[in-house]
Amino acid sequence: MRYGIWAFLAVTAMPVAASAQVAQTASLYSQIMQADRILFEEGFNQCKLDRLDAIVSADFHFLHDQNGAQDRKQFLKGFKDSICSNPARKPIRKAVPGTIDVFALHNEGKLYGAIETGQHDFYIREPGKPLYKTDAGRFTNVWLRGKAGWQLAESLSYDHHEPRAANKFDAVYPAPLFDNRARITALMAQHHIPSMAIARIVDGKIAGIRAFGRYDDGRAVPVDVIYNVASLTKPVTALTVLKLVAAGKWSLDAPLSDWYVDPDVAGSPELKYLTTRMVLTQRSGFPNWRYLTPSRKLHFEFRPGAKFQYSGEGFEYLRKALEAKFHTGLEALAQQYVFGPLGMKDSQYSFAAAPGAAPVDVSRYAPPHDAEGKRIDLPHHVTVNAAANLLTTAPDYARLMAALLNGAGLPKPLYRDMLTPQAHKADNVDWGLSWGIYENLGPGKVFALQHTGGDDGIKAIAILLPESRDGLLVIANSENGISLWKKIIEESFGETGADLVARNLGSP
Repeated sequence: MRYGIWAFLAVTAMPVAASAQVAQTASLYSQIMQADRILFEEGFNQCKLDRLDAIVSADFHFLHDQNGAQDRKQFLKGFKDSICSNPARKPIRKAVPGTIDVFALHNEGKLYGAIETGQHDFYIREPGKPLYKTDAGRFTNVWLRGKAGWQLAESLSYDHHEPRAANKFDAVYPAPLFDNRARITALMAQHHIPSMAIARIVDGKIAGIRAFGRYDDGRAVPVDVIYNVASLTKPVTALTVLKLVAAGKWSLDAPLSDWYVDPDVAGSPELKYLTTRMVLTQRSGFPNWRYLTPSRKLHFEFRPGAKFQYSGEGFEYLRKALEAKFHTGLEALAQQYVFGPLGMKDSQYSFAAAPGAAPVDVSRYAPPHDAEGKRIDLPHHVTVNAAANLLTTAPDYARLMAALLNGAGLPKPLYRDMLTPQAHKADNVDWGLSWGIYENLGPGKVFALQHTGGDDGIKAIAILLPESRDGLLVIANSENGISLWKKIIEESFGETGADLVARNLGSP
């Protein structure tokens, strides 16, 4: 019986039962991957034409969206005369990791064939030069099982296009990412990302949390894997302060010099303008960190409030003022006003045992890794920093985000103040009380709050859509973690996410 490609297309146009797809661990999947290797790696890449000839069926048909239809003779001649004719400029094919699926074909319960679908990229190899990408496309192969083994009966090659250039936020990964775990783990392996946790908030509620990857000792990371989330610390400090403001114990607009003056800026006329609002809206006038300046001393680079300038020093200044007034540490204040009420049991500012909190479970901590996937060995910090180095988990931080999407228990005027642009950072990017604000996104012209966290070997991003009460959190213990942001954001938020990516993260 002859099974033509048109019959195959008619079948695949209908919904396919979930059980039809073959698991990557199954024997059939391995058999088809071996046949694929003979076709593409040995035949296409290595030009072992005798191996290719052996697996192409006698009545083979090939359909290409740019080069027309070919029979077996024409197909094999194309390999010899084109693909394998010039070793100095050799085409090379590579499958896109995680995109190949296999579906079994049965007749009255008996396996007779398989459908293989996937995406692949094409390169040119020239002596003394790195591979360079020239083309990308999709393919579908129909394999039939005979006495001599698997043979290629039909093949479609389509959707060919020039490859997009990747930027640091874009993995250039065309397949849907979250339809199976294999795809995301394959992409992580490609980018040397040891582990990653993702949380999704929908309509103000945590809708799902997933963790992927492994620790250096081979253990799979749990959903509550602990990360250092770098500057995602700042929104936690900010909410702690806003809770104090709501309780009438702190002022957004009183000078911080009422409680603390750093010796480096004592006597500076700018002190009277330095308030909590200036710090939270990133208008403190301080550099990011004093140790990065030539003098290594804290100083005002402009009058507070004059313009936007991101500063960790501002948050540390605020911490010292808080601790001077309340005679207790920021860790204790955060435990009282944020961590405790929200059930964030795995969150604290340092590895030192926090008052009233359980010690950090270091067996769940995922340390940072460089761009090559090598561990970055850093000592476990034991000092509190209001701007960085928060230790937390995806479930804990998702609780914080869900609370923020539901008003955070703040008085309505104060909550509106948090969502209101108060500093201008760049075109179409403003800043509120500790969050970046991006307005007029997507077809609905919605606005988003966003904050990122990035130190060597750790990359994290939190996004809130207050109007729909949706949110997204992505944390990875890898310098390459941002390479997945574009894909995950666009897949989570559609056109709104694409607009946010283009607006802020950069587009190809």
